[in-house]
Amino acid sequence: MVTTLQNKDNMNIASRRNVEGSDALTLYIVVPCYNEQEVLPETIDRLQILCSQLAAETGTNTRILFVDDGSRDATWSMIVSACDENENISGLKLAHNAGHQNALWAGMEAVVDKCDAVVTIDADLQDDEKTIIDMVKMVKEGKDIIYGIRKERKTDTPFKRLTAQYFYQLMRMAGSDIVYNHADFRMMTQRAVKALLSMPERNMFLRGMVRTLGFNEGRVYYDRTARFAGESKYPLRKMIGFAIDGITSFSIVPLRLITLSGFIFTIVAVLIIIYSVEEHVRGNTLPGWTSLAVSIWFVGGALLIAIGVLGTYMGKIYQETKRRPRYFTDETVNL
Repeated sequence: MVTTLQNKDNMNIASRRNVEGSDALTLYIVVPCYNEQEVLPETIDRLQILCSQLAAETGTNTRILFVDDGSRDATWSMIVSACDENENISGLKLAHNAGHQNALWAGMEAVVDKCDAVVTIDADLQDDEKTIIDMVKMVKEGKDIIYGIRKERKTDTPFKRLTAQYFYQLMRMAGSDIVYNHADFRMMTQRAVKALLSMPERNMFLRGMVRTLGFNEGRVYYDRTARFAGESKYPLRKMIGFAIDGITSFSIVPLRLITLSGFIFTIVAVLIIIYSVEEHVRGNTLPGWTSLAVSIWFVGGALLIAIGVLGTYMGKIYQETKRRPRYFTDETVNL
């Protein structure tokens, strides 16, 4: 059954290439946007230049889809204007702010049947869009998933570099197989995107989900540049929430740590009991108040942390069982 589906996808791609040319490839660039009015003019110009380069160097027919993730500024009106001026630009407006991962998902769902490959890139273009040319060449060589990987993080603040390193280390310790220094800048063939979209979960961590597909992978490396306008849409609060989602979506190690900590606290409690009995026999009961207070606060804090971890997993189960739609589409242009 799986082989049949893969063969059908390959036949679809082959037939499309026969229509458009021997090496023709139809590519969609999916760009999630949230309050990006400052960067959109520059982003559109640079991506249009890239489309011309792709056509000249690789014979690729490239289209761009901007996904407005419930922006509150002029982002959508600018996207509509760009669609009116350029036939290869499309727009998709979500009815509310569904989040970065859901916006990417919405874009891929909208174009998966219209192209041979999809590349996702953020609107600020801190990820080098020129490496998409190398990605296309790797797709033509037979790769299904190509990861864009940052060489260094010179443009990030020291705090962000440090927290990013700890995040990847925590993910690996938790047993999650993700690519170091890779965010959501990647290219996937049609069959890889369809396989990804077949996953039913609502609590999405795409960079971990993609790694579970198992298709033929490639990697391109680039220097990440500074944001040329606007502000980052990932403040500390969102980064922490994203890290928690990533760990709890792909690992049960935190639950096992709770069990391990339970055994440790039990051993500590036994030692405190022995100590307390000994002090009581010696008649030194008053000093025991210190150890008692410390143990109560320590165990109490550990219990609250354990309850919080359990609650996070239970909340995810609750969200999955409701099966609510990931997003709602408000409007589309040229799509």
